[in-house]
Amino acid sequence: MPDGQENIPHLLKEFIPQGTFFTQVVNRGILGHYVATASLVTGVYETFNNFATVAPDNPTVFEYFRKELHRPASDAWVVAPSNGFSLIGESSHSSHGAGLGAGVILPKRLLAAALAANDSSGYDHLLRDNYESPVYAPALGVSDEQLHQMAQMLKLSVADFAAHARSLRSPDELSVYVARQLMRQLAPSLLWITLHDIDVAHSGTYSLYVDAIQRSDRLCGEIWQMIQSEPEYAGKTTMFILPDFGRDSDTAAGGNGFQHHRTGDAFSRTTWMMVRGAGVRENVLVDRPVESTDLVPTLGSLFGFSPDSSHGKVLPEVL
Repeated sequence: MPDGQENIPHLLKEFIPQGTFFTQVVNRGILGHYVATASLVTGVYETFNNFATVAPDNPTVFEYFRKELHRPASDAWVVAPSNGFSLIGESSHSSHGAGLGAGVILPKRLLAAALAANDSSGYDHLLRDNYESPVYAPALGVSDEQLHQMAQMLKLSVADFAAHARSLRSPDELSVYVARQLMRQLAPSLLWITLHDIDVAHSGTYSLYVDAIQRSDRLCGEIWQMIQSEPEYAGKTTMFILPDFGRDSDTAAGGNGFQHHRTGDAFSRTTWMMVRGAGVRENVLVDRPVESTDLVPTLGSLFGFSPDSSHGKVLPEVL
């Protein structure tokens, strides 16, 4: 809406003019963040309980990518802000076998482990895990050995990680910081970053929601600048940005406007997608309906793998 455009200057003034913008991306699945993200990574509308600690039922984009292109484990990663996303990197599907998924880094879990023996005051704003879940889910543990292995991989000491985290405002900023370290040290070909600050809308405080929108817009711009500043990525990387789903309309019966996504109305199911990067046409608007499940087949065409279990279609506008 016109009165909200001031909150997304990077998306409006940089990404749309320099990329292809899909104005109608429809999610026909379950409107819960973990299950909807699982649907995005599989190209199939997953049907498991959103709050269950389970892997996706169908093969993920990471498994297709690694299995068909014979890519090592270091070449596909997920950085996710919620501890509930710990199993998003690999499916339970028997045809792809264990060990072919993406590595998953949960920055909150790493931070909690790094602070375990120290004073954690001042970090509460980075450690809150979920605004939506009706039940408390304890944080998954990280052993000292795992913590130091991750620190060694990212070339970042535990103390430096905790010290830098103190300067950050939100979990999404922590996730982008970790993603930057991944890009510099491992340069994975397939990197999936999930931003989650906007889900503060569930608290019902509109000012916090707008603040999270502004921060997400800024972080998308920062991720693009990270891509352009790293020799392994500059000039040869495609970036996709899309929400998992929308939020209830202000007029939907049974909804609470921006606060929730319960009704299943058109506003809660219809979002958008921006694509920017190598070979992507600039300043193009695609105003036809597409589906969330179309992402994986499109990535398959770009990378050169065949997601045979996906239910989506290739989007020719970005090829």
